[in-house]
Amino acid sequence: MHFKEPDISRIIEMAWEDRTPYEAINTLYGITDSQLVTFMRKHVSNNSFKVWRKRHRGRKNKHLQLRSSQVNRSHCSTQYKPR
Repeated sequence: MHFKEPDISRIIEMAWEDRTPYEAINTLYGITDSQLVTFMRKHVSNNSFKVWRKRHRGRKNKHLQLRSSQVNRSHCSTQYKPR
């Protein structure tokens, strides 16, 4: 898969965000969970990858099916305020 630099940056950002589910990345960019691991390994440093992988392994809020029904959006209420 080949992405432009802004898309690569956005995918990495979404992967690091706690509340953005993997399904959102799949919907927007067509990357599955296993492909995301390969993508992150390729596009971030080894140390960053290890930290990301350790942090997100088994994280329930990154999968829509495992997520609490109380979480009804993927961003903080103050994240997208008009400027």
